[in-house]
Amino acid sequence: MRIKLIVAAAVAAVMCLAPAGALAQGHAATGKQYYLALGDSLARGAQPNTTGATVPTNKGYANDLRAIEKTKYSGLTLQQLGCLGETTTTMMKGGICAYTAGSQLKQAVQFLQAHQGHIAFVTIDIGANDVDNCIVNGVVDLQCVAAGEASIQKNVPKIAAQLRKAAGPDVPLIGMTYYDPFLAAWLEGPPGQTLAGESQALAKAVNRLISNGYRSAKFRVANVAQTFLTAKPFTVVTTLNGIPGVPVAVANICNLTWMCAPPPQGPNIHANVAGYSAIAQTFAGKL
Repeated sequence: MRIKLIVAAAVAAVMCLAPAGALAQGHAATGKQYYLALGDSLARGAQPNTTGATVPTNKGYANDLRAIEKTKYSGLTLQQLGCLGETTTTMMKGGICAYTAGSQLKQAVQFLQAHQGHIAFVTIDIGANDVDNCIVNGVVDLQCVAAGEASIQKNVPKIAAQLRKAAGPDVPLIGMTYYDPFLAAWLEGPPGQTLAGESQALAKAVNRLISNGYRSAKFRVANVAQTFLTAKPFTVVTTLNGIPGVPVAVANICNLTWMCAPPPQGPNIHANVAGYSAIAQTFAGKL
C-alpha cells in the first residue's frame, strides 16, 4: 500500500450519490415507527464494489441497527437520508445530493415534523468530510484542519439543535464519533508511522468537537472511536496477518475497514461488513 493510494481513497468519500427514495407521505400504518438515518457515506453503508467504485449498500450500520432493534419497535421502518460526501456545511445548505427541501437537514426536519409520535429513534454521523481531505501526499495540512475543525465546532451544535427541536425532547437522537482510517499509514514504515500519529491526534480533537456538539442538544453519543480502539497507544500491539508488533488501533482499521484491502477495492476509508456491524452494535448500546 502506498500513501498516495491512501490519499486517493479519501477522495472517494466526497463522491456524490443521491439519497434513496422520496420521503414517505404520512403514516403508512397505525403503530408504524421510523428509524431516521442521517449523515454522510457511512449512514448509507458505502463500500467499494468489485471495480473499486464507492457505492451505497444495504449492509451498512443503519441496516444492521434496524435488524437489531426491529423487535423492540412496532413496524420499524428505516428511512435513509444520508449523502455520500456530505459535510456539516452541505448538510445545512445542500449542494451535493438532491433533496426536495433543499438540504439533508431541512429534509430531516420536515420528516420529523410530519411523523410526530412515529419516530422511534434517529442516528447521525457527520463531520469527517470536513477534515478528511486535509491529508495530502502524506502531509497534514494544518490550515485545512483548522478550517475543518472550525466548521465542525460551529455547525454540529446547530444541526443537533434543529433536529432536537423537530423531534421533541423524548425521541432518542444518537450521534457517533469516527474511527481513523489513516491509521493504516502506519504499515508504510517510518514516514507512514509519523502520519498515523498525527492522524490519531487529529481524530481525537475532531471527535471531541463532534461529541460536544451533539451533547449540547441532549444527544446520546455512540463512541465508535472507542469501539475501534482508535486512540489506543501504538505501544499496545498485536499480530496482523502474521506480522507481529502491529498496533491494535492499526490492526482494527485493517480488520474493520477496506483500508488494507488490495486493489481495486482497497485502500478505501469505508467500513466493511464487520466494521458496520460493530458500529451498529455501538449505536444499539445507546438505545
